[in-house]
Amino acid sequence: MRLIVIFKDKPAMMAHRAIYEEQHLAYLESNHTEISIGGGLREEVGGIFVGGLWVLEVDSFERANELVMNDPYYDPALREFDILVWGKAGNRAAVL
Repeated sequence: MRLIVIFKDKPAMMAHRAIYEEQHLAYLESNHTEISIGGGLREEVGGIFVGGLWVLEVDSFERANELVMNDPYYDPALREFDILVWGKAGNRAAVL
């Protein structure tokens, strides 16, 4: 199932990112078969990160939630997230 995760960061997340960046990037790499695409979101070019987005190929919402919770970047005091179903336009097989 194709899902996306949209993360919304609180301002204090920038310091957390600096501490855990290497572990987070290693985590994304070690889970690359399920986290197809991942990256930070900014309000402007060169601006601070305000969140992130993942495109997932997973078996369930439970697995998506598990991936988020095990990410070194995740701290519920600093980051909120939504998990949503995503279907690529023009790809009828992927639209749910």
